Amino acid sequence: MAEKVGFIGLGIMGRPMAKNLIEAGYDLVLYNRTREKAEELAEEGASVAGSPKEVAEQSDIIITMLPDSPQVEEVLAGENGVLQGVSEGALIVDMSTISPVVTEELSQKAEERDASMLDAPVSGGDVGAIEGTLSIMVGGGEEDFERAKPLFDVMGDTVTHVGPSGTGQVVKAANQIVVALTIEAVSEALVLGSKGGVAPEKILDVLSGGLAGNKVMEVKREKMLDHSFDPGFRIELHHKDLGIALAAGREYGVTLPVTAIVDQMLETLKMRGRGDRDHSAILTLIEESSGHEIGR
Repeated sequence: MAEKVGFIGLGIMGRPMAKNLIEAGYDLVLYNRTREKAEELAEEGASVAGSPKEVAEQSDIIITMLPDSPQVEEVLAGENGVLQGVSEGALIVDMSTISPVVTEELSQKAEERDASMLDAPVSGGDVGAIEGTLSIMVGGGEEDFERAKPLFDVMGDTVTHVGPSGTGQVVKAANQIVVALTIEAVSEALVLGSKGGVAPEKILDVLSGGLAGNKVMEVKREKMLDHSFDPGFRIELHHKDLGIALAAGREYGVTLPVTAIVDQMLETLKMRGRGDRDHSAILTLIEESSGHEIGR
């Protein structure tokens, strides 16, 4: 008998991930702080719960996809939270990007309820969530990973068990460093080349064919060329993620000098009112400081 799946958090990422599970035939029970979002998705073949606790009471596996550590702590360990309704043997799968320290604390609380927990943050943005091609990095027990893997295989095409509890979040922090620094580097290259008289699309064409080629230039190409920064992944969320990475660096004694610089660039964009824009809008900060908008 197939396990019943709860899904909590139906934002830019969570909604298409849950939708893919529904389309794959899984029986889902949904919860979202804005109930209308859950009810809208439920029309495609799912049920709606009134609280995270109710989700847990009706589910064998509970997936969360939330913005940050405080929201995950509230949904799992707060009043009417998942841990108040979870049954013995249940599996909690947190696919949010949060602090590894918080992950380990919540995993311990799950064990005290005779449940288990995986941290399974993702990379690939809204496009990967929609297409079911996310990269999923999973921390936790091997048996729990194998239990959840059929679900992961629906939502992503690169699924890797990276180690014990918390290590999924450590790998995600590393991922977010590379993504942020790559967007910043591509932005510098575009502004330099454009101000030097080269069409921005030609710059991306050439760079994509050599050692400088990267996924950012493929996935964020149109956003950067058209200055259409509707969010796939918001600046404010990436800024939060780099904060997690920098905190992990302090915890483990690792220097992250360029990460700190890009973190401050994202802070500047937030202070200029662009925190809700796509993280590829780092480009606009380089443009402004250079007095040049690409393509002009």
